[in-house]
Amino acid sequence: MTLRKPGSPRGSAQRAAKPIPMPPPSFRRTPATTPVAALLLAALLAGCASTGGLAPATSPADPDTLAASRTLAAAGATAGATFPEVQWWRAFGDPQLDALVAEALAGAPGLQAADARVRQAQAQVALADVARQPTLGASAQYTGVRIPETFVEPPMGGDLKFSPVVMLDFRYAPDLWGGQRAAYEAAVGQARAAEVDAQAARVALAANIATAYIALDQAHAALDVADAERARATQLATLGRQRVEAGLDNRMPLEQANSAVAAAAQQAAAAQQQVDALRNAIAALLGKGPDRGLSLARPHLRTATPGVPDVLPSELLGHRADVVAARWRVESAARGIAASKAAFKPSVNLSAIVGLAAPHLDDLFGSKAVLGFGGPALSLPIFDGGALRGRLAKSDADYDLAVAAYDQALAGALREVADALQALRSLDAQLAGAQRARDAASAAWEIAVSRQRAGIGNRLDALVAQQPLLRLDQQLAALRAQRLQAAVELDRALGGGLALEAPRAADVPDNDSNLARASTP
Repeated sequence: MTLRKPGSPRGSAQRAAKPIPMPPPSFRRTPATTPVAALLLAALLAGCASTGGLAPATSPADPDTLAASRTLAAAGATAGATFPEVQWWRAFGDPQLDALVAEALAGAPGLQAADARVRQAQAQVALADVARQPTLGASAQYTGVRIPETFVEPPMGGDLKFSPVVMLDFRYAPDLWGGQRAAYEAAVGQARAAEVDAQAARVALAANIATAYIALDQAHAALDVADAERARATQLATLGRQRVEAGLDNRMPLEQANSAVAAAAQQAAAAQQQVDALRNAIAALLGKGPDRGLSLARPHLRTATPGVPDVLPSELLGHRADVVAARWRVESAARGIAASKAAFKPSVNLSAIVGLAAPHLDDLFGSKAVLGFGGPALSLPIFDGGALRGRLAKSDADYDLAVAAYDQALAGALREVADALQALRSLDAQLAGAQRARDAASAAWEIAVSRQRAGIGNRLDALVAQQPLLRLDQQLAALRAQRLQAAVELDRALGGGLALEAPRAADVPDNDSNLARASTP
């Protein structure tokens, strides 16, 4: 502390001898009954901010109440069936498809975004956890203070004094009502949902690649049929031209054959364009440029027949990433309600500042340089313009929205399982019928060819008999692709082989309502 020189008007002994006004004793000592009185006052005022009349309007549906057993059993659900393997696409028996899925799962851009959302949610968990912990900070500064003479008379008043200060700042808010823990658990629920979403993104990516790969196989088959039809139409045109030149026929069959040649060429061009587009699509799913698609060989897929276990919907849907993620969000929203309700209750904040202050560095670490300030602080919301009730109402609405999304996910998931299973059964029947028709058309064409070779038929009859055979080949290729797509959809609808951790039933504080507890899928 810097003092003025002797003889200074402000440093005179007469003025310095005047006592500095001190606060009344009542401000320097706190009666022992003051904390008790504060707590009683808080209890009396607790009703000023009330949660009365605010509660969620819905509760999660029980999956086992969704009637699906008859539909699934009729569509082919069996007791001995198992859920898909994690690498379910290997059932199609195509090494190139296996390599493509592995390449995509190694780091496609879509997965990077999903993983970034997981890290973002985990960071929110860390921030929510930090809010529950005590904090300790340190600071050091060199301060200057000038106290007005109107408040304190000289020599302290009116003089600018400097001193170094070193302080430790401690703060802690005990979680008396569980609100901080509820906010932390809400963040954990969101993080769990993001983690499940990241796994769902991997299943979706594998399914998208398999779907595009199956379409590529169908496009190659369509190109084969178009080439065969163009060759048949070209032979018809050649035969028609010969018959016209020989005077055996008019030009109408020739022009019809020329039209068929042009149509077949158009179909071949369309099929080739589809092949190129699907190669580009697969390359994009891999996160690569279109040149990556040029290296794709023609697919060689075998038929896969995934089964559906005859289990309760809760177990069936417990493998679905979207359902489990929605369930985590319901849990998170429930904990958000608990956090909002805790804000209505009194809170205690503990704080302490301990430090050293002296006019000179040499005196800083002496016992007389110690300063301190702190103690518990009690706070209670009384009148806040409805802010707390508004936040609780929003938390209730968030919960209802999460429940609605969860219920919708349940119903949608069961529909997708039923649709895929029914499609498999229907397509199996369609394939059997188309194969019988194709066998009959093939037999008719072979008879026409045999008659031509035996000299009792002509070439025109054989070419005409080949046309329905080629049409049925195209139909069979389309049905086989649909059958493979249905197998992919069923694998995806059953969860894609994921082993997921679902939350327990949402624990919503029911001070103001009696919410039903939903079972966990």
